[in-house]
Amino acid sequence: MSSAAPVDDPGTPRIEILVNAGHGETRAAQIENGVLQDIHVQRDATASTVGNIYLGVVQRVLAGMQAAFIDIGLERAAFLQLSDIVRPTHLSADTPTPRIENQLAAGQRLLVQVTRDAMGSKGARLTTDLAIPSRFLVYMPYTPRIGVSARIESDTERARLHDGVVTLREHLGLTGGFIVRTVADDCNIAALAADMRFLATIWSDITEQAKQVPVETLVYGNLPLPIRMLRDLLTPEVSVVLIDDARAWADMQTFARRFAPEFADRVQLHDEATPLFAQYGIEEAIERALQPKVPLKSGGFLIIEQTEAMITVDVNTGGFVGTRSLEQTVLRTNLEAAQTIARQLRLRNLGGIIVIDFIDMVDAGHKQQVLTQLAGALAADPAKTTVGHVSALGLVEVTRKRTRESLEHMLCAPCETCSGRGYVKTPATVVFELFREIGRRMRQRSGLDSPTELLVLAAPDVVDELLDNQAEALSQLGGDLGCRIRLQAESLYGPEQFDVVVM
Repeated sequence: MSSAAPVDDPGTPRIEILVNAGHGETRAAQIENGVLQDIHVQRDATASTVGNIYLGVVQRVLAGMQAAFIDIGLERAAFLQLSDIVRPTHLSADTPTPRIENQLAAGQRLLVQVTRDAMGSKGARLTTDLAIPSRFLVYMPYTPRIGVSARIESDTERARLHDGVVTLREHLGLTGGFIVRTVADDCNIAALAADMRFLATIWSDITEQAKQVPVETLVYGNLPLPIRMLRDLLTPEVSVVLIDDARAWADMQTFARRFAPEFADRVQLHDEATPLFAQYGIEEAIERALQPKVPLKSGGFLIIEQTEAMITVDVNTGGFVGTRSLEQTVLRTNLEAAQTIARQLRLRNLGGIIVIDFIDMVDAGHKQQVLTQLAGALAADPAKTTVGHVSALGLVEVTRKRTRESLEHMLCAPCETCSGRGYVKTPATVVFELFREIGRRMRQRSGLDSPTELLVLAAPDVVDELLDNQAEALSQLGGDLGCRIRLQAESLYGPEQFDVVVM
């Protein structure tokens, strides 16, 4: 493995990008100052559709919800809301947007882009406000505005980039708008012009395809994960990009030499015997990110629970008792927790409504310190986040934009034994369910000859409970039914599984 290129300014964060390309699955990790910040997973069989542009067909318009179902050829129809439809350009700012039933009709062909993958029982989320990204720019063919990434802080640089894009757009005779991406900071105008021509060519190809192909057709697909990592993240702060597959490395080298030649030497092949992710501790970090408990350096810990409705985060002092006062102990734990929560939300890709139960604080200044720490830590998150105030119950509500499945949902499935509850019924509970099932079976046989024997098959723990603690009840049940009840332990049965067989 080649040595990493140094970062020029020691005050800037050291960012490393690691790409593990396997058979059917590619994973990419972003490390900042030695700490894993983000993990991306792309599986060939279930690749993300976010960013893809389809020629869809309107399946159904829902006037009551001001939304529509669009068939784009996926397993489930996708969802398009009125707010995600490009506003007609002839309308003035004070004119209300027409209702969706006045804009769309069943059977209508429509060019749409996926903004969020299908999740659970929900179909993909769509927009008609198309956005086509390149290295430095995002082209929006239906929106005339020109914007500059808020992460470019210098007013002088923002003005230079804005004016440069305006001039280039007029010179090249292009319509539509552009967003200048963060990686364009300090780039020359010639590079922006090359990006514009590239995007104009792509848009021309899309419009031509849309006229010819049938509906439910993909007309523009997103780039493979390794190339997307270069396009979106390769900046001067990135010291090295390591890839453990020679073919993918060659593709990344080709892309880097064309679009970011000054950084091409930082794209390196990892050819050591130790697997890339194992060498950097990424495998262990992923395993920890799937656990609900997150330890804090001070001795406290977080409990992160993911549900269908929301994400809950509970902060606990654990073994940390502090050295000065209870209030200072609580403040220190909450401040550390705020920093860790921001990183965990990004690493686990948790989105939607997040409720954080910080340790109760009395001092209003301390509460504000924790909120400021949390907001500051979330500012580095690429996903859009908002932070509320501390409620009367001491809770803080955070929202984080959700564009793809969480790490847990992507890598894990609900437990077959507990059906995703996270717990199983006790043997005693199963025994009483078993008794009720026997009674139900016997009632169904009303009018038939009574059986002489019932065979009960159950997990060993349930059979032990029947013999040890419920032997008298079992004997009484057999007497009431006038038959013998025989037990058989089945080691392959789950803790809640049982069968009753009439002999």
